[in-house]
Amino acid sequence: MNSEKLITLELAYLGTKTKNVRVFVPEHDDGELLPVIYMTDGQNLFDDNRPHQFGCWYTREAVKEEREKSGKAAIIVGIHNDESPVQRAKELTPKSMGAIRFPDDMPEHIRKMMVPEGEAFDDFVVNTVMPEIEKRFPVLTGRENTAFCGSSSGGLQTYYTVMSHPDKFCTAGVFSPTFPMLYTEEVVRWTKEKLGENKPYLYIYSGANDRMEQEICESTKAVIEAISKFYPEEKLKVIILPEQPHHESAWTPIFKDLLHTFLTRREEL
Repeated sequence: MNSEKLITLELAYLGTKTKNVRVFVPEHDDGELLPVIYMTDGQNLFDDNRPHQFGCWYTREAVKEEREKSGKAAIIVGIHNDESPVQRAKELTPKSMGAIRFPDDMPEHIRKMMVPEGEAFDDFVVNTVMPEIEKRFPVLTGRENTAFCGSSSGGLQTYYTVMSHPDKFCTAGVFSPTFPMLYTEEVVRWTKEKLGENKPYLYIYSGANDRMEQEICESTKAVIEAISKFYPEEKLKVIILPEQPHHESAWTPIFKDLLHTFLTRREEL
């Protein structure tokens, strides 16, 4: 039996920078290979290193709990997005999904700084992080063993990455996605263009208990209403909890359900 590990990698990012990637490998038998969930905001996923101003997803505890309940577990790969809020939003917002929809009260200097870099982050995940993880850790490869999950801007980036690479991911955890930053009709158009034989399972969640989450909820409902006209019903799960805020405390229990769904149904997704 191999003991659990939480390892930090430092990988090259954008040529001149590096980015921390934290990898939780649960306790596992010799020779046992595990499915994997890639996640944004690695700085908030594990209780030992999260910034004090944010909550925690407690992913390590979720994996242990799932192992006790179903006998199944996953490796969690948390990619850090811990720079300024503007930089985080930039690197988790894809340009090709459509023009940025700036709030009326956003200062002009912030607008000028918001140059989307989501495609670069996507490339980092698929062409740097995933090969490194598959080389160094006991990972089950193949789309049926691979999921991606994120919240807020990370939820938007998750939607982009999984829909862009349906051959690599079977499941997307799209939590409180920042769809309000884009125009619904452009998100829908982009989604239609990406549809192919492999259609990922979209697990979409939103709360509505603060201003930001209310706006996200309205945009999320609009996107879901539009894509549900052409996306397979069995591949689309939607949870709206109006009493929940835009916070890790809301995403933590939803992640547990996503984890269970992915681990127990991944071969059919």
